Amino acid sequence: MKKVWIVDDDEEMSRAVSLMLKVLDCEVAAFFNARAAAQHLMAGRRPDAMLLDINMPEVTGLDLLEFLRRNRAWKRLPVIMLSSEAADVTVDKAMAIGADGYLTKPVVIEELETMMANVFQKYSKG
Repeated sequence: MKKVWIVDDDEEMSRAVSLMLKVLDCEVAAFFNARAAAQHLMAGRRPDAMLLDINMPEVTGLDLLEFLRRNRAWKRLPVIMLSSEAADVTVDKAMAIGADGYLTKPVVIEELETMMANVFQKYSKG
């Protein structure tokens, strides 16, 4: 069973995506801000993948993604961005920083399943 962390300040969205991931046979942990997720990482906990909201107060999802990609220990942690923003400039920025995928809200379970399968396949190769 894959461990997936959801980092999203929208608790309702987090619950909905958590349910979808459980249906997809994932173990889920939710964090309502980027700092809490980063603290768990630095304490030695590590998920198999992370779903990361872009727009959060204080530390944004892009800030956390940039932190992950600059740190050798988490450089290869699969990260899928979640956002209500679908503008190409936002998607392009997230992908340039190192996101492995981008899902727009509201999340559709079929898209989530495909994205998760693609990310896990990508990282199993290498």
